[in-house]
Amino acid sequence: MSGDVLTIEAMQKSFGGLMVIDDVSFAVRRGSRTALIGPNGAGKTTVFNLLSGVYQLDGGRIDLDGTDITHVAPHDRVTHGMSRSFQNIRLMPHLSTVENVMLGQQATARSIGELLYPLGLFPKNRWRREAEDALADAGVGTYPGEVVANLPYGIQKRIEVVRAMVARPKLLLLDEPAAGLNRAETGKLHELLDRVHASGVTILLVEHDMHFVRALCDYVVVLNFGKKIFEGSPDEVQKDAEVLKAYLGTDAEEAEEGSGHAA
Repeated sequence: MSGDVLTIEAMQKSFGGLMVIDDVSFAVRRGSRTALIGPNGAGKTTVFNLLSGVYQLDGGRIDLDGTDITHVAPHDRVTHGMSRSFQNIRLMPHLSTVENVMLGQQATARSIGELLYPLGLFPKNRWRREAEDALADAGVGTYPGEVVANLPYGIQKRIEVVRAMVARPKLLLLDEPAAGLNRAETGKLHELLDRVHASGVTILLVEHDMHFVRALCDYVVVLNFGKKIFEGSPDEVQKDAEVLKAYLGTDAEEAEEGSGHAA
């Protein structure tokens, strides 16, 4: 199938009378790797929270693969094909790696008994085998029984991606997946996301590391003060005058030398 897997039309959200997302519209093409970027406070994570149902829209519409999910409950959005990670790691630190991943499989449950799989009541089950395989594919297969709290930050970030992936999404939302990672950890994450994309999953990510964005993504949407100010290729975005002004606080002509810092 071709076309767009996600369409956002005239998205609006305000808090306490302050408009934080103002008439934002864009589409994410099926099979693409799209980045949502912008300066601090631009509204990127708010868009993600609206997409995943953490917040409700004040206006506008969200379509996922042709289905209107604007008013769909957050857990039901997972069953429609959307999964996400968070800016701050939300793994269960007292559970093992494989148990954390199994929590992500609850959206695929076919019975009440399967919902109990992560509790360890049935040690040999389909979910555990699939979780262990997914961890191995992601390069963290040596840690299935390790308590998550004991693992390095970079490993935890990859486990979050694996947990999101076992829900079998069509669209994977990643909120600053490379934040806090060193160069080696970022490289491992890039390798994992290349495999995720190769499996047919569309990726939409929020990210401040523009080297990471340029290396991974083929399309970029830019927000500033809750408004979309540009969309296009990573090469185009670093030449746009309004984007340069948003990032550098100066006119494009003065910023031309530093355009590499904007994207």
